[in-house]
Amino acid sequence: MRLPAAYDSAWLPRLTTPQRGTSHRGDTATLLGALWRNPRQIGTIAPSARALAHVAADVVPTTGAPIVVELGAGSGAITDVIAARLPPDGRLLAVEINHDLVRHLSRSRPWLQVLAGDAAGLTHLLRDAEVDRVDAIVSALPWTLLPAGHRRRILAEIGDVLAPDGIISTIATLTAWPTRSCRVFRRQLGSVFGDIQIRGPIWAAVPPAVVLNCRKPLHG
Repeated sequence: MRLPAAYDSAWLPRLTTPQRGTSHRGDTATLLGALWRNPRQIGTIAPSARALAHVAADVVPTTGAPIVVELGAGSGAITDVIAARLPPDGRLLAVEINHDLVRHLSRSRPWLQVLAGDAAGLTHLLRDAEVDRVDAIVSALPWTLLPAGHRRRILAEIGDVLAPDGIISTIATLTAWPTRSCRVFRRQLGSVFGDIQIRGPIWAAVPPAVVLNCRKPLHG
């Protein structure tokens, strides 16, 4: 996979106001507090930029009754964009491992179904929520901070729950892109998905990032 040479703003979705959001107060403060207490669990120093959130959430179906899962929901910046795009009959479940962020999401977004736990146990988390197949996954997991074995388990879980015609979008920062950990991660993605496309870079994000759209799970 090669990084695109330039950013094309033509495909960037219009910014919209989240329809299901209630209160966003404390998002940044909660995220910074969680980062201070558990830096290995948090892959960012600020909520995701709106432009990046819209590109990541662009995989969410806008019709029917899709089941969508967000991995690493953080303080809810991408969650709100997903919710704004989701059709009325859609269902959104957010997986978050950090206890402070779980409490914040549950308090600030009472409409959101929050699953507290590790994405490496995604199948069991979804089974408890009576979900066995997912139409779309949006991930902001800090992949390059995770051991290779942990990443492999999470990707295997994703491949098991994603519908045959499903899609996952995941974020990779440009600062991490050339590192060995990110190179290994991209190879791991290629072992799980038959179709991987890169969107971006999104320069408005801090740090700038790309979004990887992955389709055609090879197993599951």
